[in-house]
Amino acid sequence: MSSPATAPPAPNNLKRIVAASLIGTTIEWYDFFLYTTAAALVLGTVFFPSGGHPLLGTIAALAGHAVGFAARPLGGLVFGHIGDRRGRKAALMGTLSLMGGATFCMGLLPSYSTAGLLSPLLLVLLRVLQGAAAGGEWGGGVLIITENVPAERRGFLASFSACGMGLGFVLSALALWLAEQVSGDGFVAWGWRLPFLASVVIFVVGIYIRRNLGETDSFEAEATETERAPRAPLREVLRRHPRQVLFAMALRFSDSGASYIFMSFSLVYGAYVGISSTVLLWAGIGGMLVDSAMMVVFGRLSDTVGRRPVYLGGAIGMLVWAAPFFMLMNTGQPAAVWVAFVIGHIAMAAMIGVQPSYFSELFSTSTRYSGMALGHELSTAIAGGLSPVVATALLAATGHYLPVALLTMGLALVSLVALVFFAHVPQESAQDAPRDADQPRRADDATPVA
Repeated sequence: MSSPATAPPAPNNLKRIVAASLIGTTIEWYDFFLYTTAAALVLGTVFFPSGGHPLLGTIAALAGHAVGFAARPLGGLVFGHIGDRRGRKAALMGTLSLMGGATFCMGLLPSYSTAGLLSPLLLVLLRVLQGAAAGGEWGGGVLIITENVPAERRGFLASFSACGMGLGFVLSALALWLAEQVSGDGFVAWGWRLPFLASVVIFVVGIYIRRNLGETDSFEAEATETERAPRAPLREVLRRHPRQVLFAMALRFSDSGASYIFMSFSLVYGAYVGISSTVLLWAGIGGMLVDSAMMVVFGRLSDTVGRRPVYLGGAIGMLVWAAPFFMLMNTGQPAAVWVAFVIGHIAMAAMIGVQPSYFSELFSTSTRYSGMALGHELSTAIAGGLSPVVATALLAATGHYLPVALLTMGLALVSLVALVFFAHVPQESAQDAPRDADQPRRADDATPVA
């Protein structure tokens, strides 16, 4: 069911909506990526005994990363249900509270040397809660924008919600780097805790921002109609939109798998080939800043040429760049490492920047939160959650980057096949997606493109 046409928001209100989504999403993903970055740098040493092999503790810490991803689909379904039934704002307040509480508690956990097996068990439990919160966050952060903005600018404006993910990673990496400078030799003993404990401050900021957000235009319009949202949005999604869910899942394989190989496993691989953690962190930060900026560029481009061509270019870029990324890392030269990260993140940006508008246009208002969460998070749990663990295990088994590069290329191929052979998936919302997402909007075109 689509909502009736509503007046576009005033420019000042539009800026406030985009800014609120960007800031709130950045805060959420700072918390989530903090574990991912710390797992590659220090958590294996603190919480998981290595048994003598230098990579075993890291593999165990990254397995905790994967467990968090396994919880993301469940969180997406729970908060998607809340978002479709009670409103986007209610769901987003819940995700922020759960994420902030879990992250702060991680900073208080005793180490393995103090508490034994209880320590990693509690860490994994908190990571599960983080994963559940992240699973509900992405769709809500996107819908705050896509359900409030003019259709002809949806790709551009919605890309700012994706920027929050990139900026969250940047903040988490900067926080860990600063903690390392402050604590020096004490970083492993206590310094790593500082960024986790500091999350309580940004949690308060996030709660303030989201409490002052209104509900989205599309959801409010839906609530005024006689036919309300279904009692079981998930069941309705599976009944009405199975092709859309599968299509979204396939599109996510490339960027989700590659992004965590580039952001997390690359820190492991860089240390393996002798690159300093400082060079790796700053190259990752630089790459992600470029990524965030290019998301907006590609989002704007998708309003002109269509979502599919831009996404296709990103998937091809990921396929081509998988091996050169590690070849440049092998040189050990800081400049080469920076080039590897920056170009890899540009390819990711072409996909991640388009996802908010592309995915939101696949579902109708009454089931959109649940549909987006299902498609996005199932794929993320498989590709994003497992890729760093599998990549580290492949490195431990072979001592070479080639199997990891082939893994990255395989993930890109899944998205490419979907884009080439299964792209013509019907959209379900006439008003909220007033044109085919694969068709550019012409200046003289004020009606939907059939």
